[in-house]
Amino acid sequence: MIDEDILACYMQAGEIAKKCRDHAAGMVKPGQKIVELVDTVEQEILDEGGLIAFPLNISRNADAAHDTAGPGDEREFMAGDVVKVDMGVHIDGYVADTAVTVDLGENNLLVEASAAALKRAISLVRPGVSTGELGAAIHDEITGRGYLPIANLTGHGLGQYRLHGSPTIPNIGIKGGTIIEEDMVFAIEPFASTGSGHVSNSQRTEIFGQIALKPVRLASAKKVIAEVRDRHSLPFARRWLTGNKIDIALSSLRKSGVIHGYPVLHDIPGSLVSQAEHTVIVTADGCIVTTR
Repeated sequence: MIDEDILACYMQAGEIAKKCRDHAAGMVKPGQKIVELVDTVEQEILDEGGLIAFPLNISRNADAAHDTAGPGDEREFMAGDVVKVDMGVHIDGYVADTAVTVDLGENNLLVEASAAALKRAISLVRPGVSTGELGAAIHDEITGRGYLPIANLTGHGLGQYRLHGSPTIPNIGIKGGTIIEEDMVFAIEPFASTGSGHVSNSQRTEIFGQIALKPVRLASAKKVIAEVRDRHSLPFARRWLTGNKIDIALSSLRKSGVIHGYPVLHDIPGSLVSQAEHTVIVTADGCIVTTR
């Protein structure tokens, strides 16, 4: 059984994430600058007593994940956008990961597809159920509305300072999979697409994470490592970094294998993607949804 103190951390993170997610979604309006939204909501997470598990993701239209504002970002939301708001909050490393889609156009059914898939998958969570069964349910809800689930994006296990662990929760039906056990903690995140149902890396990268401890020579690179050391390898945004020669430092750190970039993931041009996500803790007869 999960330690009471750890459970309290997960629950507190979930409460903060829920509040800040809903606030962020309410700010998504045509003409709103993306950088103003992310700066406001990330500060709100801190003001509420949480810590930022990863930079607030704001991914629009064909972009499914990993986008956030860059330094001096001038982008604004536009009428017709399909906006994914994906955030992570942690307390002592115990993470709440949650997402919602805001439709600034006429794409209600697409938004409904991912939300309904998430709801159905959550209803099935209990010890003894396979992750393949969750994937099949997600697949059915999305395809039943005429869209495709994104096959190469999945839900994921959560642990202390760990965003992507076991079990993996597929968004398509697979045979078998991991058998769910009591006390597992994971995020379920269906994506529904009007496109190919497969994402690839774009050229835009604003989010990074430290993956190794190695000596570095460049003063600017040393400064970056010093600024992100307390994140325990959790992702960070380029706009969080201070000082000069940041891009040179990031390039050097990537080439030496100290950090990893998370490129924006997108479906084919002209497509639209919706996302819904909650974090769950498996109980003896079901689950607790920490972010609902």
